Amino acid sequence: MHHATTDRRPPALLVMGPGIADRLLDHGHRARLTGLVRTDPALVAHQLSDPVPAVAAALADAELLLTCWGAPPLTAAVLAAAPRLRAVVHAAGSVKHHITDACWERGIQVTSAAAANALPVAEYTLAAILFAGKNVLGSAQRYRNLRTHHDWHGELDRSGNYRRTVGVVGASRIGRRVIELLRPFDLDVLLYDPYVDGEAAAALGVASVSLDELCARSQVVSVHAPQLPATRHMIGAAQLAAMPDGSTLINTSRGSLIDENALLPELVSGRIRAVLDVTDPELPAVDSPLYDLPNVLLTPHVAGSLGGELHRMADQALDEVERFAKGLPFADPVHPSAQHLSA
Repeated sequence: MHHATTDRRPPALLVMGPGIADRLLDHGHRARLTGLVRTDPALVAHQLSDPVPAVAAALADAELLLTCWGAPPLTAAVLAAAPRLRAVVHAAGSVKHHITDACWERGIQVTSAAAANALPVAEYTLAAILFAGKNVLGSAQRYRNLRTHHDWHGELDRSGNYRRTVGVVGASRIGRRVIELLRPFDLDVLLYDPYVDGEAAAALGVASVSLDELCARSQVVSVHAPQLPATRHMIGAAQLAAMPDGSTLINTSRGSLIDENALLPELVSGRIRAVLDVTDPELPAVDSPLYDLPNVLLTPHVAGSLGGELHRMADQALDEVERFAKGLPFADPVHPSAQHLSA
């Protein structure tokens, strides 16, 4: 009986896509995890609908699931096989791919590392904004072609990051972090977010404007709104046409927020520039102009946590696992009403 009374660690199971756990958890994370909960860190469930016996046994016993990218949906059938489950700690951003209505109906507590994942996205965005202001992409391309002395100051006399206007679309967690990172610079920042009034915007140090006004006034427009039916193609032909010549559109959110059929002609003409970490579809067609246009920087959805940055998400997740193990509420809970708002 002595052992049963001293080991109060709650049982837990790791649930995520193949190969994710090895990148997410280093040796120190695994040691911390097994100190907090009873789990086999080498046992990682990739799917739960037809589990192997070891996973089925761990699921039946688990009070906590530690999830990450690639976690399967926690359906009513899965929850029925997990009668003791009380909480899910998601070591990544959005939970909408695996947290179902059945989870909320059961009263399962959910937290995510969205705050940790927001930081690298905002850092990528900051770099893209500052490079856009200096027209780094365009001048690098021109330099490669010219390979000679040139009047760069004359050519770039409308560039520079002093008193430029940056438009942030969406005061999401990432959008707010971008606004924070822009504070040290001499930039005028506009915000479009229907849920943020003028007073709240002023508290953030930005000016609240309509989407059309933001596009018309900003030399750089950065998209950070969540993916919802209402936000599909929110940047359409009218908004793109309103953007000034030579301005830059940055998208690190979701490709569907921009009407790509309206964007492509603007980019092909060279009138505006774009930094796109996400597209619609997620992988552009092999013959898409986006790959080759000199005024487009296309990256393969790498703005979010990458490489060592996954360890920041692991650190935040394990902080929440520790709170759960101590019987404390999560520091950063996900609420059912806000689930769809995580960009």
